[in-house]
Amino acid sequence: MHPAYKRVRVLRRSHVLWTPRLWKPRLVFWAGALAIGIISVAFAYVADLAQKLFEGIIGGGGGLEWLPILITPLGFVFCAWMARKYFPNSEGSGIPQAIAARHLTDDEDREGLLSLRMAFGKIFLTIVGLFSGASIGREGPTVQVGASIMLLSAKIGGMEQARGLILAGSAAGIAAAFNAPLAGIVFAIEEMGRSYAARTNGLVVSAVILAGIASLGLVGNYTYFGTTSVTASGGEDWLLVLVCGAVGGLAGAIFSAVVLQASRRIRRFIQPWPLGRTLMIAGFCGLAVALIGVLSGGETFGTGYDQARSAIEGTPLAPLFFVGKFLAGVLSTISGIPGGIFAPSLAVGAGLGSSLGLLFGANASLAAVLGMAGYFAGVVQAPMTAFVIILEMTGNHNNVIPLMCASMIGYGAARLISHEPLYHGLSRVYLADALRLRRARERAGSDPDSVESPPEK
Repeated sequence: MHPAYKRVRVLRRSHVLWTPRLWKPRLVFWAGALAIGIISVAFAYVADLAQKLFEGIIGGGGGLEWLPILITPLGFVFCAWMARKYFPNSEGSGIPQAIAARHLTDDEDREGLLSLRMAFGKIFLTIVGLFSGASIGREGPTVQVGASIMLLSAKIGGMEQARGLILAGSAAGIAAAFNAPLAGIVFAIEEMGRSYAARTNGLVVSAVILAGIASLGLVGNYTYFGTTSVTASGGEDWLLVLVCGAVGGLAGAIFSAVVLQASRRIRRFIQPWPLGRTLMIAGFCGLAVALIGVLSGGETFGTGYDQARSAIEGTPLAPLFFVGKFLAGVLSTISGIPGGIFAPSLAVGAGLGSSLGLLFGANASLAAVLGMAGYFAGVVQAPMTAFVIILEMTGNHNNVIPLMCASMIGYGAARLISHEPLYHGLSRVYLADALRLRRARERAGSDPDSVESPPEK
């Protein structure tokens, strides 16, 4: 081949590499991943501030410790009303919505679950929920926010890999929320994408890296629950691994089964009068959460982050803390308000482990970490995600094998009670709703008179 001809081919190739058609999707994707990191940090800051404001109000003395009896039910009702009226499909964790969106092929169906409007509503109502004392977390909502941003990026950049981008946005959300990049990747593989495709590797890793860079740039490197260096050594410690895994897994499976059954029954119960009955359930759940919180001295309100961190750093929690936090978590989850279960579940696990540690006379920090692994693996039935996320959040790399064992035992124990993972069980509801709406649109398109107007709520 003539040298001049070779030079022409090289120039043509280099010109193609710099075309807007090739670089626009990449730039939009990178911008979306960075935005997830920035928004996650801002969300975390405001959410923590809202919880501290609530704690400051009820901790002021002078009878204000009973104020949640008023604030919490009203906050629940407001959040449920806003979610039902203006941000449909924003209730709950947000992870089931992201899972359901990955299974949908129609853009309109996906945007009913993931959109910029949805992301705004999710953030706003989760913050209001925390200000009201709800036992919820911000990590699950961050997944829905991340997936929404990435789906928007796909639309702006003209990218066709919507399923892969939803997965990448979900992973980036977890990574930025916990400052745990490995946990974000494992979560994407194990929990979000049970039919994970190898070709999405690059998208997931790139999104996690960019979101992590944005988070590190704003708040620096940190461990979510502080650090601990304890590890299982003697026979008594390994007995604790077995007990925390088994008891934690069974308790987590009970939480999952109760939430799934209650959600289905509530769904049938509200059908005749959707808005009114939704608000009635939200108010009842809010009142119950308030009573539990007041009776526990305010310990069960909010994410449970401070309590879990205290247990991991070696201070045993009240023996029955985990019972109150468990009930508050169930009520907050089924109430119809937006909010995640990650942080509350980890707090329940830490409380359960702390109580078992007191019973066995074991190290409080080790017991709390093992309880978290067993319980969380039982709730989500994703053992790899459980031990990796706890490993990164505590910085305890000497405890890898005990954490793995507790997570796998918790997972095995949970499967004895429930074969349906919580997030995937809840995602089927959103899939069914999306398919029902699509059929209604198709009927309306072929025969406008065949579809009745929806009843007034």
